[in-house]
Amino acid sequence: MRHMNRYREIATAFSRNGFDFFVKEVGLDKVFTLPRRVVENKRGPEGTKTMGERIRSFLEDLGPTFIKIGQMASNRPDLIPEDIMEELGQLQDEVNPFPFEDVKRIVEAELEQPLEELFDYFEEEPLGVASIGQVHKAMLYSGEYVAVKVQRPKVEKQIHTDLEILQELATRAERRLKWAQDYQVKDVIKEFSKAIKEELDYETEGRNADLMSRQFENDSSVQIPNIYWDYTSKKVLTMEFVEGIKLDDTASLQEEGVDLPQVAERLVNALFYQLFKDGHFHADPHVGNVLAVNNERLAFMDFGLMGHLSSDMKSHLAELVVAMVKQETDNMIKAIKKIGGIPEELNEHELDRDVEQFLIKYYGVPLSNISLGESITDIFRIAQEHHIKIPADLTMVGKTLLTLEGVIEKLDPDFSIIDAAEPFGRDLIREKYNPKRIAKKVFDQVHEYGDIVEDLPEVFRELSSMAKKRKLPLEINIPKADTFFAKLDQVSNRLSFAIVLLAFSLIMTGLIIGSALGRQSTMLWQVPAIEVGFVIAMLMFAWLIYSIVRSGRF
Repeated sequence: MRHMNRYREIATAFSRNGFDFFVKEVGLDKVFTLPRRVVENKRGPEGTKTMGERIRSFLEDLGPTFIKIGQMASNRPDLIPEDIMEELGQLQDEVNPFPFEDVKRIVEAELEQPLEELFDYFEEEPLGVASIGQVHKAMLYSGEYVAVKVQRPKVEKQIHTDLEILQELATRAERRLKWAQDYQVKDVIKEFSKAIKEELDYETEGRNADLMSRQFENDSSVQIPNIYWDYTSKKVLTMEFVEGIKLDDTASLQEEGVDLPQVAERLVNALFYQLFKDGHFHADPHVGNVLAVNNERLAFMDFGLMGHLSSDMKSHLAELVVAMVKQETDNMIKAIKKIGGIPEELNEHELDRDVEQFLIKYYGVPLSNISLGESITDIFRIAQEHHIKIPADLTMVGKTLLTLEGVIEKLDPDFSIIDAAEPFGRDLIREKYNPKRIAKKVFDQVHEYGDIVEDLPEVFRELSSMAKKRKLPLEINIPKADTFFAKLDQVSNRLSFAIVLLAFSLIMTGLIIGSALGRQSTMLWQVPAIEVGFVIAMLMFAWLIYSIVRSGRF
């Protein structure tokens, strides 16, 4: 009830973009009626748009939360078809800047000082505007130029409301729609919600930047802006102002004499170092987030979306890529199983067939012509089709590589991503079989088993105590037991109904015979009892027949 108006806006946006069927399937049409103009126009111009265009239009209609959800979904090629993913990749935060009065008020409230005491100079016009915040150029009293990101007023409350609604809609969808169950929509929304809430916390973004700064502290070719923590809070982020040229501005890059192939090589090496060596990686390296600085360095920007790969994930990913390059079906399947959660109902034969079909696509294709991002994305799609749950950070790898390949294509079309990845993959395989690493893993396992053995006496004491008190818990799992008991309950209800109908019929028969023998009136308190009873009996009988026929078990 608290969010009724927002529910109506969402339902209206669904219908306006041709998704009125979803409103009905999740039951929102039972809560309120949509405006007549929306219902009448739902078959209008939207009918000429593709599915991806309608989804993008729907998300843009509903503002920051839904735009962010769409942008994050575009990083999940295991869930989203390619044509829709391309549309989601075009989502833009086309919003107006909020007034400088609000900027000043938020900065002063967050940093607990007047703006004039914090900054020697603060530009009123923003450098960039997005749905969650906007960036202003400023100068500290120490003479350093900084970029100050300020969160949009009331956006946090709006996003939390929308996330609550999305979680409720996902719950309804999973209860009513099989595709929603198959794709585990609730878990996906929960994952996206967590990422959006982290993006609302600018201190998290600052920590991500500091982490990347430590990664490249010994690499002069990569620059990460410094974070000024004395001027940073959850809603205000102050970082070093970096001047450079965006990588999509090839004309300016060439005019400045920037070596484009060298920039491409540095970008790939930097990202592969993060992916295959360190494990923490910038998950959105598009052209707007990377600058060429002074023809010597690359500067990364915007650290809201980061991924993390554990050592095991890195190793499994390397095994997957090596197996793909060598066209080894069995090893690919082993790697997929290591990466994801395997469902009980996995059909091994169908998985084998799909992996072999995937490998046929790349049979005889030179390595330099293979898109690493596309191939990993295709593999994760196969896993999703077989309900193998891939960790979110790993699915981000495919989209990150696709984004990287798009940037590299513009800088140096002849650059081979696969060739650049080979030494990193080789090092990962070598590291996996490093005797020190194996010894450490064995030691960790022995230590873990030692803890288990140490706890065994206490476990046995508890079991013995429970057994003496005859309170030993026993759980029996019967497949499809819920369905069986539901059917049993249905049968017993119908049997009870039939018995009641039979008893009622016997009573009515007795009344008829008794009145006939005694020649008594059938009026009871001025009501024709036999006639009324006959009508009730016929209605009960008709309902019983209808229920049996409807069940398909006649």
